[in-house]
Amino acid sequence: MKFLLQFFTWWNGQTLGTRFHTWRHGKRVGQDDFGNVYYTGGTDSEGRTRRWVIYNGYAEASAIPAEWHGWMHHRTDVPPTEENYTPRDWQKSHRPNGTGSVNAYRPKGSIAASGERARVTGDYDAWTPRG
Repeated sequence: MKFLLQFFTWWNGQTLGTRFHTWRHGKRVGQDDFGNVYYTGGTDSEGRTRRWVIYNGYAEASAIPAEWHGWMHHRTDVPPTEENYTPRDWQKSHRPNGTGSVNAYRPKGSIAASGERARVTGDYDAWTPRG
């Protein structure tokens, strides 16, 4: 089953192509608290060292913690495994996308929520004939 998922999907972990590329060129750099594994190896078109992540489960880019985000985007050359990283108080941990679940955002007045939306200046007033 895992083989078929890797063969036909890209959102469930890694594809066979990524597995092969990682095996040939990848050097493991570290792992985060979510179980995502980070690699480096080769160079991109700008001459920078390639960096990539193998997600633990569903591939969701927002699941990359703040400490790894800067390293992934070449904002720092030192991975969090080689420094004593402490997150800033304004940095929040990952929260899964709630769309389609009970945690979805439902503003006041929407069909899925209770209450009535506050009236705004751009609201439409329907024409009615004067009779």
